[in-house]
Amino acid sequence: MRTTVLMVDDHAGFRIRARVFLEAEGYQVVGEASSGSDAIVAAERLRPDLAIIDIGLPDLDGFAVASRLRAAGLARWIVLVSGRDREDYGARLDTSDADAFIPKADLSAQRLAGVLR
Repeated sequence: MRTTVLMVDDHAGFRIRARVFLEAEGYQVVGEASSGSDAIVAAERLRPDLAIIDIGLPDLDGFAVASRLRAAGLARWIVLVSGRDREDYGARLDTSDADAFIPKADLSAQRLAGVLR
């Protein structure tokens, strides 16, 4: 059974590129959302295995979305992504409810496989 994915990013171009990449690697993208509130609704409906969430969303940031998904048990794995580097977020990443942070430029099957073990 393929890992199901909810892709959350306010940039449609990134969501499209991520979908193509993920599906080529054998993941099943079951939904997309462009805001934090839409992500929570989608996760409640879809119950994805993996949620990939951009930190910089227009309403709730990725940290808040990760906390809500984790508290409600709506995704087995949560990965935060950003166009910015890890250092830009400091300790917030260490204390977040996400399983991992991956810079958008480094998103790869190998990096995701390390999270999904």
